Amino acid sequence: MRWGRIRAIAVKETIQIRRDTRSLIIALFMPFMQMILLGYGVSLDIKHLPVCVYDREGSQNSQALLKHFQASEYFSIIAVLKNYREAKAALDSDRCRIVIAIPHDFSQKLSDSGGSTVQVLADASDDNTANIAIGYAQSVVDGFAGNLAVAAQGFGGSPAMQNQGVDLEERVWYNEDLDSRNYIIPGVVALIMALVGALLTSLTISREWERGTMELLISTPVQPSEVMLGKLLPYFAIGMLDAVFCLVFSVFWFHVPFRGSLFALFFTTSLFLVVVLGVGFLISAAIKSQVGASQIAVLVTLLPTSLLSGYAFPIDQMPPLVQGVTYVVFARYYVTILKSLFLKGSGLEDLARPVLAMGIYALVVAFLAGRAFKKRLD
Repeated sequence: MRWGRIRAIAVKETIQIRRDTRSLIIALFMPFMQMILLGYGVSLDIKHLPVCVYDREGSQNSQALLKHFQASEYFSIIAVLKNYREAKAALDSDRCRIVIAIPHDFSQKLSDSGGSTVQVLADASDDNTANIAIGYAQSVVDGFAGNLAVAAQGFGGSPAMQNQGVDLEERVWYNEDLDSRNYIIPGVVALIMALVGALLTSLTISREWERGTMELLISTPVQPSEVMLGKLLPYFAIGMLDAVFCLVFSVFWFHVPFRGSLFALFFTTSLFLVVVLGVGFLISAAIKSQVGASQIAVLVTLLPTSLLSGYAFPIDQMPPLVQGVTYVVFARYYVTILKSLFLKGSGLEDLARPVLAMGIYALVVAFLAGRAFKKRLD
């Protein structure tokens, strides 16, 4: 293996990239577009949910409860209803997502037994939103009940209203504001790196076949391993530049905290790039059509990274069989590393298992990619 040959192939591939508009768009504009679209478009937070209220009592206590809902950033009261018929119509027309119904004896039950009920009617056509909204509503009601108990103790209210349960004191680590963007953005970085890296390298060998330059390449004394390294080095450099762009954009535009080591980030990113570039090279060596190779690259990287890497859906909530499948998805380990580096500030010693898995994956893929390209025309 000679460095002069590798450098010549790398220079040739760099010129190809500069002349290929499609490769330039993938390398330069796709990361920016994905960061903007996914950073703003994907969110697990639910705020200012439209709420309708049906207050059957109209007392000071019931209005105080509704003020708690209005003060919450999670709800916006948009209408006051007069009966259950209007509540049904509001949910059917998507005018509101939940209806808060306060019974006519709300204050009386609070005074007699220290407890009452509030009905929440939720539109569960989107079950995830409905479950989250009900949980938020429960939190608001619990806060209102706590305020009532404190007020009753201070002003000598009824013994029933002074009864207090066990309070839960929360302390959230790593994502103190519970902002889903801090959870999503590191996964977006992994998605960008996987998709861009595999898409670009999936065109390397297939481009030679379609343009008729493969015969010239085969006739040279360049070894297959030298071809692989020479073609992948420019894309490795582009991948590292994209990684720097994603880091800067995440921290300074989306304000995602980065608490880890830059060395750990770029070391693990290098391992991940070896994997995705090797996968793209394998696809390119197997499929002689650029269109076919790019489609397979998207299928191999986009779907597993989006669904099975923990990027958006927690792996521990998946069925056991699917959890087993996720161990084959290389992006799983990189997503774990990125979230730990960004939010927890973990070091390499804390990430030994995913880093070791990435290293093994990189060795296997590099070995297979080195054997995939053969200097023959069949």
